[in-house]
Amino acid sequence: MGKVRGLFWPRSLQGQLLLAIALALLLAQGISAVLLYRAQAERREAALIHTAAMRLFGEIREAGLRPAGSPTLVEQDRPMQVDMPDHSPLQPGERRIAGAEHELREIIASQGLQLGDVVVVNRPLSDDPRLKRRLERRAHVLGDPRRITPQLLVAGIELPQAKRWLVVRIPAPGADRGVLASLIGQTLLLYGLMVGAIALIVGRITRPLAALTGRVEQFAAHRALAGQLPPQGPDDVRRLIVAHNALEDRIAALLDEKDVMLGAIGHDLKTPLAALRVRIESVEDDAERAKMAATIEDITRSLDDILSLARVGRPSDPLEPTELNALVGGVAEEFEDMSEPVTFAGTERTVIALRATWLRRAVRNLVVNALRYGKVARITLLHEHGRVAIRIEDDGPGIPEALIEAMMQPFTRGEPSRNSATGGAGLGLTLAKAIAEQHGGTLTLANREVDGVVAGLTAELALPG
Repeated sequence: MGKVRGLFWPRSLQGQLLLAIALALLLAQGISAVLLYRAQAERREAALIHTAAMRLFGEIREAGLRPAGSPTLVEQDRPMQVDMPDHSPLQPGERRIAGAEHELREIIASQGLQLGDVVVVNRPLSDDPRLKRRLERRAHVLGDPRRITPQLLVAGIELPQAKRWLVVRIPAPGADRGVLASLIGQTLLLYGLMVGAIALIVGRITRPLAALTGRVEQFAAHRALAGQLPPQGPDDVRRLIVAHNALEDRIAALLDEKDVMLGAIGHDLKTPLAALRVRIESVEDDAERAKMAATIEDITRSLDDILSLARVGRPSDPLEPTELNALVGGVAEEFEDMSEPVTFAGTERTVIALRATWLRRAVRNLVVNALRYGKVARITLLHEHGRVAIRIEDDGPGIPEALIEAMMQPFTRGEPSRNSATGGAGLGLTLAKAIAEQHGGTLTLANREVDGVVAGLTAELALPG
């Protein structure tokens, strides 16, 4: 059911509003057309009942004025639509029209006539026993009587004094196709005009919302946009756009302030760290001097990671076409030159637009993480479902499923089973994830299992192909 609804229900606000209003209007117009059609049918039925009542009055007056011993209506040369049988005209299986019977009784009773039962039914002309014989006699002119199926309104009243029934047959015209076509045409015309007018109104409302959505998406992707979105549309939407412009300016100012502050921090910290490097050379104890140098290097690497993570959201270098095999292969060669157990399996030539310096750093961080905790790093480049994936596998103990998402948060390091004695500040995976998202991609971690046992971790950096 959800899939069907997804196929036929639009996802945009404009589409949903138009569809909902169109369905409501269609339902309203349909109900209106049905009510009009029923009203015309009721008027047509009332006219037939009044015609039948007038015909019955005429026959009753004529019968009341006829002298005793004169021939009955059946014996006279009366029209075929009139009959005076000694039984009810109701045939087995026919459905009586209660409303018409009540109306006919009231009309005749209002003239002071005493009546017994009243019967009103609709009947195909070919099923009427009185007219069927004439149709059969005239079959050579009219054709097969079974094909002649106009409807009759058969109205009969019981005359208690005469102990007989007086029955009239009124041809009932079928549904007026012209009226029906007119109703359908009017309904469709009104429906089209109303939907068209509403489409213009909804379009005027949603057009600035669509522009605002595009602006927000661009701002989220690039964090810096020239100019501002001009207020347009209804007052409520204009106020929303003005508020968004103010918010955008405020966020941009905060980001600029952050960049200036981080730059100052980086400058102020790197200078004394460089001075410390020089001073520790005067330390005579080699072991102590090595520890101090390692500490300074750790602080410097952590500072570089923090500054890189702060800058990754607002890159200054443009996207450039880059051959991905060469980039990833170059990273693998760097580690191979250091005799690290890193292998690379490429694919066909793949050129995509990216920031080579940033992506190279992301791949390097993932390889370092694999070597640190999994002892080896196997890099594979492949195409899957319209995207390019850089997959890095190790042979380490993996990560508990409950901690995989947390491992990509800033300053989060592995639990003791992943050798917590080693590692940096816990920013490697966070930085790699940010770089992947900067390129419109994703970074996912998953345990690799062999025979139901965790045999290592797989990190996959996927980019749009």
